[in-house]
Amino acid sequence: MKVGEFLQASHQRLVTCIPDHALNDVARLMYTNGIGALPVCELNDRMVGIVSERDLVRAFARNDVSELKYLRARDVMTSRVVVCRPDDSMQHAQEIMRENKFRHLPVAEGGHVQGMLSLRDTLATRLAETEEEKNVLRDVVLAARGR
Repeated sequence: MKVGEFLQASHQRLVTCIPDHALNDVARLMYTNGIGALPVCELNDRMVGIVSERDLVRAFARNDVSELKYLRARDVMTSRVVVCRPDDSMQHAQEIMRENKFRHLPVAEGGHVQGMLSLRDTLATRLAETEEEKNVLRDVVLAARGR
């Protein structure tokens, strides 16, 4: 399955933040939407970074509690973002995540984010594809026996 097909089928609602969002607001967006990473976009929807749960933990560990209220998304985001494209396969997206050791992958084209994939998304899709292949092979074997 292609990544773009998955995004269409999942009817995903993309949640983003802007570089000026306070860290508390970023954390709240992630919590209320049940997501583990948030693309950071300029006002023209061009992605400039990503904030993950791991980025938030690092910010909390490196800063005094009194300083956290001054931190913005731009202060903790990863600005060199690895992405996949809508025409990539889910398998390729999973390989990107594995190679880079992260669990969330933006889907982007031309610098504009179109959606987010989680490792769970890729694993569930791959499992469904494997199950379908197993059923086809079983049907082939059963049909061959019936001859």
